[in-house]
Amino acid sequence: MPNARSITPPAFNPLTGAIRALAMDAVQKAKSGHPGAPMGMAEIAEVLWRRYLKHNPADPKWADRDRFVMSNGHGSMLLYALLHLTGYEVSIDDIKNFRQLHSKTPGHPEYGYTPGIETTTGPLGQGVTNAVGMAIAEKVLADTFNRPGHEIVDHRTWVFLGDGCLMEGISHEACSLAGTLGLGKLIAFYDDNNISIDGHVDGWFSDDTPKRFEAYGWQVIPDVQGHDAEAIDAAIREAIANTEQPTLICCKTIIGAGAPNKQDTHDVHGAPLGDAEIAAAREFIGWPHAPFEIPEDVRSVWNRREAGTAAQREWQQRFDAYAAAHPELAAEFRRRMAGTLPGGWVDHVENVIASVTAKAETIATRKASQNSIEAFAPALPELIGGSADLAGSNLTLWSGSKGVSREAGGNYLYYGVREFGMVAIANGIALHGGLIPYTATFLIFSDYARNAIRMAALMKQRQIFVFTHDSIGLGEDGPTHQPVEQAASLRLIPRLDVWRPCDTTETAVAWACAIERADGPSALLLSRQNLPFQSRDSAQVAAIRSGGYILSEAGNGAPQAVIIATGSEVTLAIEAQKTLAAKGVPVRVVSMPCCELFERQDAEWRDTVLPKGLPRVAVEAGSTTGWYKYVGLEGGVIGLDRFGESAPAGELFVTFGITADAVAAEVERVLG
Repeated sequence: MPNARSITPPAFNPLTGAIRALAMDAVQKAKSGHPGAPMGMAEIAEVLWRRYLKHNPADPKWADRDRFVMSNGHGSMLLYALLHLTGYEVSIDDIKNFRQLHSKTPGHPEYGYTPGIETTTGPLGQGVTNAVGMAIAEKVLADTFNRPGHEIVDHRTWVFLGDGCLMEGISHEACSLAGTLGLGKLIAFYDDNNISIDGHVDGWFSDDTPKRFEAYGWQVIPDVQGHDAEAIDAAIREAIANTEQPTLICCKTIIGAGAPNKQDTHDVHGAPLGDAEIAAAREFIGWPHAPFEIPEDVRSVWNRREAGTAAQREWQQRFDAYAAAHPELAAEFRRRMAGTLPGGWVDHVENVIASVTAKAETIATRKASQNSIEAFAPALPELIGGSADLAGSNLTLWSGSKGVSREAGGNYLYYGVREFGMVAIANGIALHGGLIPYTATFLIFSDYARNAIRMAALMKQRQIFVFTHDSIGLGEDGPTHQPVEQAASLRLIPRLDVWRPCDTTETAVAWACAIERADGPSALLLSRQNLPFQSRDSAQVAAIRSGGYILSEAGNGAPQAVIIATGSEVTLAIEAQKTLAAKGVPVRVVSMPCCELFERQDAEWRDTVLPKGLPRVAVEAGSTTGWYKYVGLEGGVIGLDRFGESAPAGELFVTFGITADAVAAEVERVLG
């Protein structure tokens, strides 16, 4: 019970009453939702949002606003109530439409749906991890742009999180790195209410959370009475004063505080309170108003439009002074926060690709990727890289790489062995604005990061995933490290462009397309082993941007079949084409480095590349399932539908029948 945990109950007032009423009314109307967290965190939210949070409801994208993340996203009605009350374009009708189709108030906060939402949260632990990325972005941009007397990047990142976020392993990955980097402008509030969906957490979550975060290098403020406004205020002031460490404020709260018969139980966590309990709660908290009714005097005290506009105006005056003193830096800051690419970018890309094509190198595509970074990064200062402890294998470092540290910003993050945390942190960097992140690991370990990859696609964030060692071609490390189903699995994620380039030119084009794509992430699947350069004319080089194109046409008559290939298997397709040509069987070879981009082309292009009625065979050293979309059930697929083995790469391709002879034989089979 609350008294056993020494919790001071709320002294209810109209400001927090408005939050509690909106939360319980909206959940009740929707017949689903989570009223417990909004009611339990009302006092914390009121103190933060009215006294400390730097934001402007009239301009939710103001560059120097504080970022607020509700990591325990199931408590979304707390955030919607705050946005509505403080003056964002979230109306009372939007609140009434909570959890309804196409509303601004979906069940979990969704980036892009609602003004003021900084990230999509719901998968627990990812919100706080995004927040770490936002704080890193602030640190890096401040180091890049601030000058003595001109602090134009100077804001904080605030997080609400609960027991569930802390149980998720990703919170360890992110918070450990945050402590190492000394992210002093990151402040998190732990809603310590001792309840999750299954009940009191004592039986499955008995961690000493303060000691855990102290071990990470955080400042920890323990045992804060989460319903005492002045105690919360004092904790926030202490957190702000420490600029060398991130801070965790541990707030003792009562879940569902204000619902007299259900508070402090799991019954209030994820279900409507019911009409009777809502009526009892209204009396208990002293809120006599009808559902969704907010008195004007309460609304006026909550509204932050005037204060937010004044804060932004004061910043704009400082920025104007900065622009007068440092005009080039100011112009660069505006460009980067707008997300536009530098002037001359198109010409630069054309020159890079022309140079790569002229060199005609036979190298691994992971090395071709590093060469592409080396070529593009000097013209793209917003590019910020990183690898999960595999920089020397992923080849993500370039000559201008500078590691981000506790002492300074930079353009490269050493993430350590934290694949999931890495990608979710980079999502936060992308969401913050002003930077384009790329992250790297072996393709097999994309599975560790998969949900964060999915979230990048869901939020349409420009992030570039560098996945090397893309097949059994990595050889001796064996089946634990040899991806089989990963390429096919990644292609199932909506809005994710998956590139598997076959040589240096396709790799450079893939990098350029990934950088230029502003409406979603891209994954580059790259080889460990060397791949031969493929000759092309200028039209074919340009056609790489279509995702699928004719790489080699049959030279002795109209093609009788098409071989579709990606990555290292393009070489096998070319060799099979030669074998078949010697037998009088002309075939076309189509390189398909990015199926998703090919699907976005018009029907005329797709039908030109893959004519209807022409038999097809696909070859890729991985799962065969997805290729039947292109070859049909009557076509053939050469691939791998079992786990690999530990052996030299060349032996493995022969052992598993992924050879030019096998491709040629499959073409002959489908031709009958």
